[in-house]
Amino acid sequence: MSVFVLFKLLGSLALLMFGMKAMSEALQKMAGPQLRHALGAMTTNRFTGLLTGTIVTASVQSSTATTVMTVSFVNAGLLTLAQAISVIMGANIGTTLTAWIMALGTSFDISVAVYPGFFLGIILIYLKKHRYVGDFLFGLAFLLLGLTTLKATGTDMDLGHNQAVTAFFSSFDPNSFLTTLVFLLLGGVMTFCVQSSAAVMAITMLLCSTGAMPIYQGIALVLGENIGTTVTSNLAALSANTQARRAALAHMFFNVFGVIWILFVFHWFIDGVIWLVDYVGNAMGKDMANMASNEKLNFVLAAFHSCFNVINAGILIWFIPQIERFVCWVIKPKKVDEEEDFRLHFITAGFMKTPELSVLEAQKEIVSFSERMQRMFGMVRELLTEKDEQKFAKLYSRIEKYENISDNMEIEIAKYLESVSDAHLSDDTKGKIRAMLREISELESIGDACFNMARTINRKVLGKQEHFTDRQYEHMHQMMELTDQSLTQMNNLMGGRKESFNVNRTFNIENEINNYRNQLKAQNINDVNNHEYTYAVGTIYMDIIGECEKLGDYVVNVVEARMGTRQKDV
Repeated sequence: MSVFVLFKLLGSLALLMFGMKAMSEALQKMAGPQLRHALGAMTTNRFTGLLTGTIVTASVQSSTATTVMTVSFVNAGLLTLAQAISVIMGANIGTTLTAWIMALGTSFDISVAVYPGFFLGIILIYLKKHRYVGDFLFGLAFLLLGLTTLKATGTDMDLGHNQAVTAFFSSFDPNSFLTTLVFLLLGGVMTFCVQSSAAVMAITMLLCSTGAMPIYQGIALVLGENIGTTVTSNLAALSANTQARRAALAHMFFNVFGVIWILFVFHWFIDGVIWLVDYVGNAMGKDMANMASNEKLNFVLAAFHSCFNVINAGILIWFIPQIERFVCWVIKPKKVDEEEDFRLHFITAGFMKTPELSVLEAQKEIVSFSERMQRMFGMVRELLTEKDEQKFAKLYSRIEKYENISDNMEIEIAKYLESVSDAHLSDDTKGKIRAMLREISELESIGDACFNMARTINRKVLGKQEHFTDRQYEHMHQMMELTDQSLTQMNNLMGGRKESFNVNRTFNIENEINNYRNQLKAQNINDVNNHEYTYAVGTIYMDIIGECEKLGDYVVNVVEARMGTRQKDV
């Protein structure tokens, strides 16, 4: 094999992988919100979950994309782990469409569609209005070009008559169980190394269709590919939270279980698939007996991939509760208090594959950030009335830790969004990223305001100054109650749908806070003059009131960023 032919082979695989990736990303840009809504709404039971996972994965041509969306919904509480398992089972079925595309691509002359696809794609991209359709056509054209080049390269290489290649595969006994295990392991390692099951499937079809590799060994490679994809997702989920790791383990369990049972009926199952391909082909008017071996074997590989995943899902769908209990038993929640352990819960390095889904994960992280800030404010309210010195010191230390967490969260989410913004994004997604950057800046300011209040209270306690009067406590509690109401409204918006949110409620609370602050400011001057309390206590008292008012402003800024409005616009 010459170096030129080798690079032509590798280049065609690269075109194939790039085309699949470009198609998947374009489809997600076109239908991302609708697909996410479908995942959330169409998983009422295990069967609709299976169907939804199949349809969504077949649509976006990426089981990874479906799995990531599903895990994010589990984290957000929109799906149970059991529902997520059914969706992931469906994703395994949906991803078999890729094999059928390749089988059809190697059986028909698809080269005629390549260059028209490029031509139409570039026109639509420059029209901008339909540029995502253009991106899809470009990806499809690259995919077809990759398949065409791969087919031509395979013919040029004539592997079926290459003595070195045929001798290598002939050295393995096709009826040996050990041979099946060796090729299964090889398929898993190859998939893990190239990070693409589509590329391994293409290589398998090339080897089988040229007669270099027997069909039994090719199917063992396909089985290994099923396990190799799950190893990747499990490694990526190591840094994720408990539910994400459980979902990844369920995915691996599903595929490993399937491989185990099919090994017991390996040759019988393959013979059955070959019979099915012959029967369906003859029923459609094809003379399967005289069909070229490359066409038939490619369809056998695709049919095996589909039959294996459909039957495996048909068996395991009845045992989803048991699978859920098993993964929960294997992966237990971490002992540490995750609220006080800085770690991004939804954003995980290497787990995200597309910018559109990355933005969804970042939004979940911001919701977590927002909820954490309200808990921090609750600690400040508790600190104000804490009399026990040890409990006071411990609570103040927790608030200080939350302040560091808020700083780190702002930096890490911002860095993540900046890396996502480097990709080719839709205008809608670019707008979301700008809004998110503003949201996290204002949320960090809320953390600063909470910490400023805590430091003011701590300064008063350490200074051994006189206590606040009962009326001052009453006023501060009332102001903090209004502030907490504004935070609750903010979190209702962040965790829900903005279309159903009444933004006027937030602005009304903010006006109440401002008016109450002005009232207390005027009253404070009179109380100091009337010697109700000292000027020093009055200053600390107004510092706390003032920080509450600032915090309310930051809340309004977050709400405006999320809604895409300004107060004067409403």
